Amino acid sequence: MAIEAGAAVPPATLKQMTPAGIEDLDLLPLLKGKKVILFGLPGAYTPVCSTQHLPGFVADADRLKSGGVAAIACISVNDPFVMSAWGKEHGVGDKVMMLCDPEAAFTKSLGLSLDLSGLGLGERSKRWSMVVEDGVVATVNVEDSIFDAHVSGSANLLAAVPA
Repeated sequence: MAIEAGAAVPPATLKQMTPAGIEDLDLLPLLKGKKVILFGLPGAYTPVCSTQHLPGFVADADRLKSGGVAAIACISVNDPFVMSAWGKEHGVGDKVMMLCDPEAAFTKSLGLSLDLSGLGLGERSKRWSMVVEDGVVATVNVEDSIFDAHVSGSANLLAAVPA
């Protein structure tokens, strides 16, 4: 069963690329006492992820943050090298954190994993977004199809996080 509003975000150790190299990120301290947007997607460089989902959050980051959002994090079942390169290509800078869930452990704990072996991608993430307040899910949006980014896109969250 997928995570729902009112549930605590499960603990997770994700990976990220930093100037010092690959580092672990304990997710719960990032969420403590703050409003944070997390969004997950099937994979870096995939069509909808690259043309709609990530670019929307990059474009809307300032407006979302003016609504009290402390951080925006993109989470994908990819490796840190891929996520770093993809983030640079999309000019994420400090607007969106590019976090990796290489074994899909966090994605599975959310109940949002998806087998995309038929597309040659293996186990990945459904397309989703959530607003988390002090470690508790305030809203969660999961797409019916990985080829859509309307429900989980940044434009939909602008209404949930008014400026």
